[in-house]
Amino acid sequence: MDTSDLLRGGETLTTEFKSHLNDRDLTKAATCLANAQGGTLLLGVDDDGRVVGAQPRPGGHMDPARVAAYVQNSTDPPLGVAVSLEHIDGQQVFRIDVPTATPGPVATKDGYYTKRVLDTLGQPQCVPMSPQEIVSMGMVTRGQDYAAAVAVGATQTDLDPVEFDRYRRLSSLTRDSTANLQDEDILRALGLVPLAAPVSLGAILLFGRVEAVARWVPNAEFIFQDLRGASPSNERLVGPLLRVTEEMQALIDARNSVTELMAGIHRLDVPLIPSVTRREAVANAIVHRDYSALGPTRVQIDDAEFVVSNPGGLPPGVTIHNILDESRPRSPILADAFKRAGLVERKGKGVNEMFEQQLRAGRDAPSYARSTTNSVLVSVPLGTADLDLVRFLLTFENEQQRSLGLDQLRVVHEIKAMGSAAPSELAEALAMLPAAVRSTTTQLVELGILESRGVGRSRRLHLTPRFYDLAQDRTAYVRVKGADPIQQERMIGDYVDAYGSITRAQAAGLCQVSPTQARGVLKRMVDRGELRLVGERRGAKYVRE
Repeated sequence: MDTSDLLRGGETLTTEFKSHLNDRDLTKAATCLANAQGGTLLLGVDDDGRVVGAQPRPGGHMDPARVAAYVQNSTDPPLGVAVSLEHIDGQQVFRIDVPTATPGPVATKDGYYTKRVLDTLGQPQCVPMSPQEIVSMGMVTRGQDYAAAVAVGATQTDLDPVEFDRYRRLSSLTRDSTANLQDEDILRALGLVPLAAPVSLGAILLFGRVEAVARWVPNAEFIFQDLRGASPSNERLVGPLLRVTEEMQALIDARNSVTELMAGIHRLDVPLIPSVTRREAVANAIVHRDYSALGPTRVQIDDAEFVVSNPGGLPPGVTIHNILDESRPRSPILADAFKRAGLVERKGKGVNEMFEQQLRAGRDAPSYARSTTNSVLVSVPLGTADLDLVRFLLTFENEQQRSLGLDQLRVVHEIKAMGSAAPSELAEALAMLPAAVRSTTTQLVELGILESRGVGRSRRLHLTPRFYDLAQDRTAYVRVKGADPIQQERMIGDYVDAYGSITRAQAAGLCQVSPTQARGVLKRMVDRGELRLVGERRGAKYVRE
């Protein structure tokens, strides 16, 4: 990213400003970034983004090569950084680009391990790494599987025959080759027999007795909470992972509800939480969590969302932006066992299926936006389903005898929510490459689902009359086609100037659009810095920036 863009964006998880640092603190700052997601350190810039100019380094030099060499020689393992001296606003600024530590973690030569994180207010800071984090990151970045480590002192008596029977039952449903093996052969087939000892931590996690799991993997704790109604429920589960997964899924299923939808002669049941969403969100959290990190895996249901969170950040190489394209299990051994048992999608595309099923249910896509470097959180919206979208998909796909792909579903859902959108807005909102947006929207235009108006930068896409005909809401097309986004934004701006704030419902009534379409208009104004969202859920409102 260009340095001027970094200055405008302010300090983030991957961007840090410092007016001046001595050599020792400079090394600490570099390792702090490296042990998170990497990033850029601008030396000669105040915390508020004001360029003050870099001071000469010890000895009076301003040589970028010597700065890079010092960082590399003062870190263990040596950390290679790219350093340049840039001229900004008449001042000199050192730009230091720091890669993600691979293998990691990386420390200063005097033994400091720190990592850049976001605090509870969303502000970046450097914090010491715990011993658990150091061990976990070291194992993952060096390709070592936690599940293969030795459970020192454990014996075969710490494994429960009932859990082997559970595995055989589950794997027989997928017709896996391990379904008919004896206990010891199952351990060998799953890679759970270390050379130096008879029992591994993975064997304890999958097949251990409850007391064995509590002893050797004390962080394997799971909480289920249903926060709806006057009497919320709270369940704590501790035990082997296959059993916990089945128990957690049973708790969710007992609280799941179904909406019946008719589209012509077709009947469709729309569940509150689609089965694939439930399966993948829960099983992925249990399989991919960091068992060296403190804290439970937590599953929550309330009126607005279904949330699954667990300690430990995303595996190296996976971010909230590429999670649909990258599949890298933290523990290949545990992931393989869950695939064989049919508890996660065998092709490693379970997250994609979760997104697709959520969109097919007429709800917003799952979001990983609240994840941090220390935890992974997926939020699945449970608001009222967009039944127009569900009717369209049911009728269109039955008529055409073909299913829309995930990218096509994401684009249709986003345009349905926004009313209309420019290709650049779609690329930003969906974190898709512009080329992928062009290809996907072209396909949808050819299928008669989208149409465009305007040319060049003023080109916008919206749904066709065919969509609203199949959705059984023909009047909506007239409303959407006649909508003027500029006029809508002007009306919202005038309302905020007059009354101080506006809610999404008020914006929908003002512009005569649906709440989801109003959300799209408000988001565009927020992205341009014209409005700012304050509060959460029912208390959320938009004010002038």
